[in-house]
Amino acid sequence: MAEPKTKYDRQLRIWGEQGQEALEKSSICLLNCGPTGSETLKNLVLGGIGSITVVDGSKVELGDLGNNFLVDESSVGQSKAKTVCAFLQELNDAVKAKFIEEYPQKFIESNSSFFSQFTLVVATQLVESSMVKLDKICRDANVMLIFARSYGLTGFVRISVKEHAVIESKPDHFLDDLRLNNPWPELRRFSDSIDLGTADPVVHKHTPYVIILIKIAEEWANTHDGNLPSTRDEKKVFKDLIKAKMIASDEDNYKEAIEASFKVFSPRGISPSMHQIINDSCAEVNSNSSDFWVLVAALKEFIANEGGGEAPLEGAIPDMTSSTEVYVNLQKLYQAKAETDFLVMEKHVRKILKKIGRDPLSISKATLKSFCKNARKLKVCRYRSTEDEFHSTVQLELQKYLTDEDYCIAVGFYILLRAVDRFAANYNSFPGQFDG
Repeated sequence: MAEPKTKYDRQLRIWGEQGQEALEKSSICLLNCGPTGSETLKNLVLGGIGSITVVDGSKVELGDLGNNFLVDESSVGQSKAKTVCAFLQELNDAVKAKFIEEYPQKFIESNSSFFSQFTLVVATQLVESSMVKLDKICRDANVMLIFARSYGLTGFVRISVKEHAVIESKPDHFLDDLRLNNPWPELRRFSDSIDLGTADPVVHKHTPYVIILIKIAEEWANTHDGNLPSTRDEKKVFKDLIKAKMIASDEDNYKEAIEASFKVFSPRGISPSMHQIINDSCAEVNSNSSDFWVLVAALKEFIANEGGGEAPLEGAIPDMTSSTEVYVNLQKLYQAKAETDFLVMEKHVRKILKKIGRDPLSISKATLKSFCKNARKLKVCRYRSTEDEFHSTVQLELQKYLTDEDYCIAVGFYILLRAVDRFAANYNSFPGQFDG
């Protein structure tokens, strides 16, 4: 058997060891293993999910052979749940697989406590009444729920959970945490020790752009009442200031500084989304609070005190044109500041845990390290219940989206699919189906 790091090498590069560890610890329940559910589980099993449980009381029929890759002719007439589980285990024998031969709609009604054991429940092809019932069960147990329903080439996916907090959100585009417009004392002193006016052409062309931007940003602020460029014209003048410092046309470090100048223009301090998180009512923690909100409470204290309005420093710097000596020293500065911020955060966390009557060491250093590194990228997702969605009056909201060209097609399908489900619930058949 291949070692996990070798077996899952490609995906480890995408979501890292912590993401893979979370995947391997997860337990998934699938309701209905038709083509949509089977394909969903196949992707999770190949990724190394911890365990799966399939609930489906139907038998494999001839019609399943044309749309479900996890059944074949030899399985016709046999339990669909058992057959799908067997095929999935062939794909990855490290995954634990179980099956229950019961129809999901009846199972939901009589086994509400069953679902609390899972990390995630994936429910496919359920009618509205069963969706509402299952949603209540999973919300009460704080289990994430995903509904999926397919109608030929059309369908929908619906996530439902009270709250889902993400530390490693991995946004596609995010500014490096370099503090170019708000350097801490050690970084400022290091910057002051470097002379942009040096007559040595080798030194001049190997001064990293981080230092160039810090010094020119400080120069600008000193002549503009402490303010940084904000208008289009001011930003152009700022770039011209950088260009004027060049003494040769082949100085890549100054070209990098011009290209990265937008990093100076970003506002100091934390983002509006982080403001919203640290001021959330859940940041007022108690003994029942999740680890995430304990960390947020510590973050709020850090920002208000030692951080001076900033989150903990990430501690990494990108590649740039520089002499090896200056780059290594600069890298050490960022790493040292990140470690200092981590230690301060750790004190806040231990203090808060003790205050709310929990073990001060119950949150690991690894978790705290990850939180500090990703503090600027935190996400909190909350979803309304399906009961609220299905039974609330949203006519005005739907009308608004129907007139929006970015959403009108998707909302049109949403209305049609909801109508199909209501029709099926009332008449026990789908539109277009005829007897005989």
